[in-house]
Amino acid sequence: MEYYNYLKSLHLIFVITWFAGLFYIVRLFVYQIEASDMPSPEKEILQKQYKIMTYRLWYIITWPSAILATIFALSLLHLNPAFLEMPWMQVKLGFVVALFFYHFKCQSIYKELQNDQIKYSSNFMRLWNEGATIILFAVVFLVILKNAINWIYGVVGIVLFSVLIMLGFKFYKRIRTKKSE
Repeated sequence: MEYYNYLKSLHLIFVITWFAGLFYIVRLFVYQIEASDMPSPEKEILQKQYKIMTYRLWYIITWPSAILATIFALSLLHLNPAFLEMPWMQVKLGFVVALFFYHFKCQSIYKELQNDQIKYSSNFMRLWNEGATIILFAVVFLVILKNAINWIYGVVGIVLFSVLIMLGFKFYKRIRTKKSE
């Protein structure tokens, strides 16, 4: 069990890099969508550059981090299967499933943008970017509190946090609209 903490450290490192990739990829989606509204040749130059950047981020950092975080998590659960019986871990794994859905949706958006198919607005992407933040908050509170009851307070906090994010988003959108007028 001496190497358990090494596995745990590696799991945490790759969870951090996975989230960093998810946060940044959606920000790049925003820029890529906004570049599509620019005049030539700026549009073509920026779109080409954003495609390169998203490709490298997605396949060199984000996907490998997701895979390695998962491998180390499964290793930890293999070494300590009793965690699977704990209510907080079951809820955490539910959020991990949500994170994979989020990741796969980002993969879908990535492919669309690589093929110059724009189905979402930059405002939608800004809002979509908060999905990973909400999942991150939920998982951190669950892991730290490790209590089936206290996680409910964490979820309530996440909902309140989400409301604040939405209000902040609307406020920021108004500021951007006023600046562009």
